[in-house]
Amino acid sequence: MQVTTQRSSLFSSIREAVMGNTHRDFTEESIGRAIMFLAVPMMLEMMMESLFAVVDMFWVAHLGADSVATVGFTEALLTLIYTIALGLSIATAATVARRIGEKDPQAASETAAQAIMMGAIIAIAVGVTAGIFAPQLLALMGASPAVVKVGAGYARAIFGGSGTVLLLFLINAVFRGAGDASLAMRVLWTANLINIVLNPLLIFGIGPFPRLGVTGSGIGTTIGRGIGVLLQLWMLTNSWSRVVVHAREFHIRPAVMWKLLRLSLGGMLQYFVGTSSWILLIRMTAPFGSVVIAGYTIMLRIILFALLPSWGMANAAATLVGQNLGAKKPERAESAVWRAGFYNMILLGIVAIVFVTFARQLVGIFTGDEAVKQVAASALRIISAGYIFYAWGMVAIQAFNGAGDTVTPTLINLFCFWACQLPIAWWLAFHTALAHNGIFAAITISQSTIAVIGMLAFRRGKWKLQKV
Repeated sequence: MQVTTQRSSLFSSIREAVMGNTHRDFTEESIGRAIMFLAVPMMLEMMMESLFAVVDMFWVAHLGADSVATVGFTEALLTLIYTIALGLSIATAATVARRIGEKDPQAASETAAQAIMMGAIIAIAVGVTAGIFAPQLLALMGASPAVVKVGAGYARAIFGGSGTVLLLFLINAVFRGAGDASLAMRVLWTANLINIVLNPLLIFGIGPFPRLGVTGSGIGTTIGRGIGVLLQLWMLTNSWSRVVVHAREFHIRPAVMWKLLRLSLGGMLQYFVGTSSWILLIRMTAPFGSVVIAGYTIMLRIILFALLPSWGMANAAATLVGQNLGAKKPERAESAVWRAGFYNMILLGIVAIVFVTFARQLVGIFTGDEAVKQVAASALRIISAGYIFYAWGMVAIQAFNGAGDTVTPTLINLFCFWACQLPIAWWLAFHTALAHNGIFAAITISQSTIAVIGMLAFRRGKWKLQKV
């Protein structure tokens, strides 16, 4: 009877987490339940993002290695836009969480309005420039003339609509910082469900839709993201969130915007270090040909299918750190991080076993090309070997960001990515028999190093003194 009651209570709590409850105070709730209420919708949100990435790659893979390589090159460049979006999101989520913890929702609303305006300005500038020069950007990445010819339309659609990425990240950061994780989940579920339905229709020309090939994937993705942004704005201005932004708040407040920008620059630099490293890694794979690029891209989609939900757990820890520091409860913030890290380790440990054991079968879902399959399966096994370390590293880095300390993660990334990952990848790939597998091994080594250094730095506790 007691077991049945506990199960009923657990399912009831999970249902509440998914549906959302704006009345819970996460600075007072038990730490385990607070993590659950935040992490469950965040993980479901990221699982849908992962599902879309996997399903989209499934369809694109039917078009051949050049189309898959197009997606790989484009997404490598898109990570620079993600750098801007993530930097702004770190600042926004940390500031909103701190204001909510201080019980000052009006200041949180001001932060949200300034962040959205800043994001919109950047989105217009980046989208227009990158959209115009999309073919040249592909060529700069080392794409062959055949890949540029196939992928120019896809790259233009993705880069031209990159503003939707910025705004999706920013507004969902407002929701997460406020503790409204279920709203962020609903937005991405809506956007990605539209993507999942629309992309194959446009890729293959099903029914009344034109056959656009890989370009159709880019157009469908941009449309889905754009609808997601409209839904976010409606939620934010119609009292769905704890943070409500009224039209009168959309005017520039220099002090608030400068504070956000200053904090964002640290976050942007942090992610620039990481994303530029990924770009250089895919550039290193270019000499090995489209088969290796295609295998790398398929592997990355499968990897993200597991890592993105784990980022949901890490984001839950970040929200709890920000809100509890705002409520003057630093020890509670620290306990939340250790608990979230443990949960994340269990989750990714199970996934690692599955990926290592069934790597070839998983890769076979996306391609029948034996050469591509061999590359992707090998990469999947090598990178999955470090999953337990990744679990702790993700939570540690997001804990610093949740506190508003973007300097520590930046220094960790500088050392682990630029000083370790890139030289090791280059040496292993071009000076040992590992060849392209050396690049994958370098990823595992550097990510594991991030976890060790990150948790050691977290234990020092200087993040508890961070002002936002």
